[in-house]
Amino acid sequence: MSDARTLSGRELPLIRSQPPGPASAALGARLHRVESRNVTFVADHWPVFWAEAVGANVLDVDGNVFVDLTSAFGVALLGHASPPVRAALRAGATLIHGMGDIHPPAPKLELLERLASFSPWADAKVILSTGGSEAVEGALKTGALASGRPGVLAFEGAYHGLTAGSLSATPRSHFRAPFENQLYGGVAFAPFPDPMRDPTPDGSDALDAVRAALIDGAPNGDPIGTIIIEPVQARGGARIPPDGFLAKLSKLARAHDTLVIADEIMTGMGRCGAPLASPSLGLDPDLVVVGKALGGGMPISACIAPARVMDAWPASDGEAMHTSTFLGHPLSCTAACAVLDVIQSDDIPARALELGKTLLGGLRDRLHGVPGVGDVRGLGLLLGIEFVDEDGGPAHGRGARVAEAALPEGLILLPGGDHGHVLELTPPVTLTEAQVEHAIGTIGDVAERTP
Repeated sequence: MSDARTLSGRELPLIRSQPPGPASAALGARLHRVESRNVTFVADHWPVFWAEAVGANVLDVDGNVFVDLTSAFGVALLGHASPPVRAALRAGATLIHGMGDIHPPAPKLELLERLASFSPWADAKVILSTGGSEAVEGALKTGALASGRPGVLAFEGAYHGLTAGSLSATPRSHFRAPFENQLYGGVAFAPFPDPMRDPTPDGSDALDAVRAALIDGAPNGDPIGTIIIEPVQARGGARIPPDGFLAKLSKLARAHDTLVIADEIMTGMGRCGAPLASPSLGLDPDLVVVGKALGGGMPISACIAPARVMDAWPASDGEAMHTSTFLGHPLSCTAACAVLDVIQSDDIPARALELGKTLLGGLRDRLHGVPGVGDVRGLGLLLGIEFVDEDGGPAHGRGARVAEAALPEGLILLPGGDHGHVLELTPPVTLTEAQVEHAIGTIGDVAERTP
């Protein structure tokens, strides 16, 4: 079972030992003793420890095979252990580390040039980093420098990361509450339009709130110079803004001389049916942050902006103002270049759009009439199943309960939404027809029996 060809050929789940099996349970006990208890949830039914992953399949340490409908937090859009990425890593293994902002590795420059060409701007410039939160930090700093105004406007339901700056723009109290006094107080939050519940489903209430904040400033009185928004809220529950909302937001920002950051950490790289989701949804950003799928499994992210914005940073005098030890890590840059090649050569956005339509249609058909299913929505391979209570409000925790109940059935899933009431799907483009059919049927069966 450890052979990658056997794993990839397995295709459908194979449960040999009720998850978590004895090997996973033993590792969970060891983990619990040495890791901060805040990090990994360990219980009798959770988690399983991965041993290998290929395509859409995951093999755990007990020999169970799962279908991964999360692509590991959206990272493995091209599939786990993508052959082009693995080949690039083997070829690039002659240089494991470099000095990113002093004596740069050559792959760093190649990736910078590739990302500049990938962006919407002819004169784009880039700040590389490791994870999505770091890319958001770079974008927020750039926005403050370029606008000359430190205040930020973000949206309810957003998730931009957990480092200090990105957490300031992430409103969920679960993440913020213990650190509120350490966070920047110059962030205002506007409602993200929700067609299911808003009295103005076109988003006009949200736009009015944005307009008021741009006029009045942030809660601490700082003038707002930057708006940050996900074109589709991912962790917030696969929430898609109504048609025209993002274009109106862009126009409003321009009228107030305010910069717009598009957080495309999850939506970018083709997942939502376009190289970047922003242009297809009408958002006209001044900065874009990308990550997750960019590295094909290697840690890499980037903040990209045109020269008029990025040149707000002063020229380096030999001591960079915003950098890190692993900036431009050569293996990560090499992997990212391979990912960009595949996105173009294999038309990943078109594949994601088509596969997403198949999944969305199948899920809507299967879940039609299932009690408590309020909405099944998606764009490309970012989909959400929203569960509601008898009053139409969020069914607290039901998305999480369905994800837990699906694990013994061989599906790896994650909840979304501030209340854990959404089942979120971010699968790889490598899902086979058989895996799609199995996933749709199993999700329907589990949802029916999980209150």
